[in-house]
Amino acid sequence: MTLAIFDLDNTLIAGDSDHLWGCFLCEEGLVDSADFARRNEAFYRDYQQGTLDIEAYLRFALSPLAGRSPQQLADWHARFMRRVIEPIILPAGRALIADHRARGHTLLIITATNEFITRPIANTLGIEHLLACEAEQVNGHYTGEPRGIPSYREGKVTRLDHWCGQHGEAVAGAWFYSDSHNDLPLLERVDKPVAVDPDERLRAHALRAGWPVISLRD
Repeated sequence: MTLAIFDLDNTLIAGDSDHLWGCFLCEEGLVDSADFARRNEAFYRDYQQGTLDIEAYLRFALSPLAGRSPQQLADWHARFMRRVIEPIILPAGRALIADHRARGHTLLIITATNEFITRPIANTLGIEHLLACEAEQVNGHYTGEPRGIPSYREGKVTRLDHWCGQHGEAVAGAWFYSDSHNDLPLLERVDKPVAVDPDERLRAHALRAGWPVISLRD
């Protein structure tokens, strides 16, 4: 079956859920706001520039989850969804998902944002299959440590290949929608890459390569 693969942040939603989660934690007073905000902004700049140390970032991003009860984290995320994420889900993104679903395609989100943040968003979008950065848990509690291969840059290709092997799917004929130059390894791997509201580096590459460039924000 044909795969329709979607990046999440700044593709299906009009913002970066990872960065926005950090802002939410600061605004809610759930972390040491001054230091956490400074580091959150610095890591986001690194991501935009393509210089992010993904392991260091994941340890930073996952640290507020460590030792928290599942109920407490669920309450935090429910507020985050209502206040921050639901208003930025793009209607045109939902329509794009619906179009691929109507064509019988297998829908998959692949994102460098961690699974704690993104699983409820994927559920809201009605997409069952999700590849996100994984977070270690012991006895149902997050440890603050990452687990496995991060789904970032070349790691997205590695994770997708493994997932396809597990699910009997094939990359051949697949679509992939993304906004970021960080996703060039996977965009170059699929047969149908699409740049969505792309950053400057991805836009330039897409135009040179003759890839479609679309907007879900118009």
